Amino acid sequence: MAPIKVIVHGALGKVGREVVNAVCQEPETKLVGAVDLKASEGYLPLPDGSGKVPISTDLKDILSKCQADVMVDFTIAKATMPAARTAAKKGINLVIGTTGLTAEELKEIEGLSKTNKIGIVVAPNFALGAVLMMHLARIAGKYMDYAEIIELHHHLKADAPSGTALTTARAMAQARGKPFSRPPDRDKGFKSRGEEVEGVSIHSVRLPGLMAHQEVILGAPGQTLSIRHDTINRECYMPGVMLAIKEVVKRPGFTYGLDVLLNL
Repeated sequence: MAPIKVIVHGALGKVGREVVNAVCQEPETKLVGAVDLKASEGYLPLPDGSGKVPISTDLKDILSKCQADVMVDFTIAKATMPAARTAAKKGINLVIGTTGLTAEELKEIEGLSKTNKIGIVVAPNFALGAVLMMHLARIAGKYMDYAEIIELHHHLKADAPSGTALTTARAMAQARGKPFSRPPDRDKGFKSRGEEVEGVSIHSVRLPGLMAHQEVILGAPGQTLSIRHDTINRECYMPGVMLAIKEVVKRPGFTYGLDVLLNL
């Protein structure tokens, strides 16, 4: 079976570099091109020393040079949308890990999958442990009436609250069929209580030295339950990204969340 041909959009970013490495190391995938606004040369040397692939600041330029099956996007929301439109028109399947996409943008992405008859996987988090953390939080949320989320990320993260925190809060409320209960102090409008989503207060911490961390704390009379996930380095996302690349070529339509691919 021929390897899946991959283009990485945002290839020189911190996560993008990890994706490039992972794609090159996996026998079932092959890197054929790269795109990044910081690209200064025409070719990107492969990390295993086996050769080089075209790289450009212009996605259309790369698409004219490379035949790709999948484009992996780890950039920012304002770069993701035009890139998704361009790649979709070429019939290229998409794996999108960029956070900060609005509900309207996600709806448009879903439409792109239908109009162009391609597969698109969008996930707020590709770390398997984070996906399991959200799954366990959904289960626990059915049985405890109060919940808060503390999410901690590096100081350069573009959005707050994180996409993972928002997804967690909404999924927990959906699982219980109603918003979580609120302490009475919420009515006083204390800013320090965080952003409320479905009755869950989300507290965002942004500091150098952090990477990506989230703790879900649930409370009930006489007890609390904490579910926490910590990332050590960006390599943690690669098993999820590689799973999405392999699945998106077999799964037409729009898929949101790695949990779907894991059958959770």
